[in-house]
Amino acid sequence: MFKQVIVKKISKSFVNGLTTSDLGKPDYEKALEQHAKYVEALKKCGVEATVLEADERFPDSTFVEDTAIVTEKCAIITNPGADSRNGEIVDMKEVLKKFYDTLEYIKSPGTLDGGDVLQVQDHFYIGLSDRTNEEGAKQLIAILEKYGYTGTIVPLEKFFHLKTGIAYLGDRDMVVAGEFIDHDLFKDFNQIKIDADEEYAANCIRVNDYVIMPKGYEKAKKRIEDAGYQTIELEMSEFRKQDGGLSCLSLRF
Repeated sequence: MFKQVIVKKISKSFVNGLTTSDLGKPDYEKALEQHAKYVEALKKCGVEATVLEADERFPDSTFVEDTAIVTEKCAIITNPGADSRNGEIVDMKEVLKKFYDTLEYIKSPGTLDGGDVLQVQDHFYIGLSDRTNEEGAKQLIAILEKYGYTGTIVPLEKFFHLKTGIAYLGDRDMVVAGEFIDHDLFKDFNQIKIDADEEYAANCIRVNDYVIMPKGYEKAKKRIEDAGYQTIELEMSEFRKQDGGLSCLSLRF
């Protein structure tokens, strides 16, 4: 059960943040509305939300997931792979001190984005991407092992982040899309396969009794519900324009 989430309000500079998409510039007012509904949905799932103020210095800082790995036993401050995002960890470090007695750190030359880290019980899958390098992944595994966890490195072929195309719902149920469908590392899970035309829906999050997923992906919704989950659908158009998904917008612990 998750008890806490950390989210961060959107800055006006958000519309000028990093992106690889060709979906156009986000609408700031619409993004604000979508973010507010995201926080409402999290609260419906029964968690207490810590809402951080926007920071105009960092356009991408609403994507708090990339700044830390939070577990039951430890919190790890990452070293984001994009130079323009590295300063985000300074404030997040202070926030997490309120919840954790000690913090661990990924250090240069290692880079790590939280979006490349998927927890499955006591095991962590770490994607190698443009933002997470092998040194960062190895550092993370070494830290996790101190606390009784284990880790596996997953080289990515196409996805921006690991969690762009995969989500763990619990009970051995794994939502998978693209390169992760029938992947050797995930073949023993109950795979909820997402079609190529609905790939964005693979970035969903299980928060206690609900699976929060992007709105407008009917085949994916049916498959998740057929697997026994209640869903909450949220419009994510403005975040998708900035390479963002549902998992990116919160730290859940």
